[in-house]
Amino acid sequence: MESASVPLQSRKRKRDASNVDKEVGEKIGKIPRCTVGLKHPAPFADELVPANAQPYERVSMDEAKRGTRPERPVRVYADGIFDVFHSGHARALMQAKCLFPNTHLIVGVCSDDLTHKFKGFTVMNEDERYDAIRHCRYVDEVVRNAPWTLSPEFLAKHRIDFVAHDDIPYSSAGSDDVYKHIKEAGMFAPTQRTEGISTSDIITRIVRDYDVYARRNLQRGYTAKELNVSFINEKKYHLQERVDKVKRKVRDVEEKSKEFVQKVEEKSIDLIQKWEEKSREFIGNFLQMFGPEGALKHMLKEGKGRMLQAISPRQSPSSSPTREERSPSPTFRLPFFNKTSPSPHHSGARGYLISEDDDNEDDDDDDDN
Repeated sequence: MESASVPLQSRKRKRDASNVDKEVGEKIGKIPRCTVGLKHPAPFADELVPANAQPYERVSMDEAKRGTRPERPVRVYADGIFDVFHSGHARALMQAKCLFPNTHLIVGVCSDDLTHKFKGFTVMNEDERYDAIRHCRYVDEVVRNAPWTLSPEFLAKHRIDFVAHDDIPYSSAGSDDVYKHIKEAGMFAPTQRTEGISTSDIITRIVRDYDVYARRNLQRGYTAKELNVSFINEKKYHLQERVDKVKRKVRDVEEKSKEFVQKVEEKSIDLIQKWEEKSREFIGNFLQMFGPEGALKHMLKEGKGRMLQAISPRQSPSSSPTREERSPSPTFRLPFFNKTSPSPHHSGARGYLISEDDDNEDDDDDDDN
């Protein structure tokens, strides 16, 4: 059989055939029998250097639990179909790897012919399942085309000390439990199943939501022929996809409108609070200015007092001087009339000195006349 694994069939990633040939050409001879580690995929059993010819002696359970020498690890075997490799498979292999302090984990994977005969059709082909197990970090060695029932010859060929599997009886091939003879020989090491995840569960999800996944792959570029979808169903799926897009848009609009309304409500609440604060401040200022004891009343009182004081005359004092006691009025000299001395240049014109007393006297004379 070819050592190179067949790559996963995908529209997104396609391995170049030249790279596969190059990998095959680089594998010259057998791989040394050792634990490869985490940097490389686990080797296949038929690619390893054959074990030495000395007889193989199994390790007891007590010796395995105490820990063996580094050059003599406990060889634990776990087999299965490992279709659609998932976390439940990985956890089972992790438990098998951690059974003993020094463990070399060998994983057997059944072929397509054997699996289809005893269990049913698989999603992944055998090369894909081999390659998936090779890249699990807990696996040290992979056995391709593993047998359905473990014979003593197979156990001796691969120098197996213990077989790891969950303790639930596995009925198949006309037997109530295919691991019954392993348990009777004291070579069985039980592990625990991970509830809620299995290959059957994953297939059930796909079958249950078949329309969703068919529409998904149609949107990703797969044709109806590749998906084994009829012409009518293809059109139906495209129509459903358009309807879902409209629903998503409507949902987005509703969410955005809700967010907008929420923001408006928050802003309105802030505005109302600010308006209340400003209104209180305005009312306080208004009362301080126009209230009963406000500043405007005091200003009006002061203004009224000043106006009354300005328009009301002052009363004359009781001891006011008489006419005779008053000081003489100032005199005004007329330029053309002088009562005392005539002008030297104009003899006919005389100048008079007129005072308030003279005016009064003239008024008295007029009254007499």
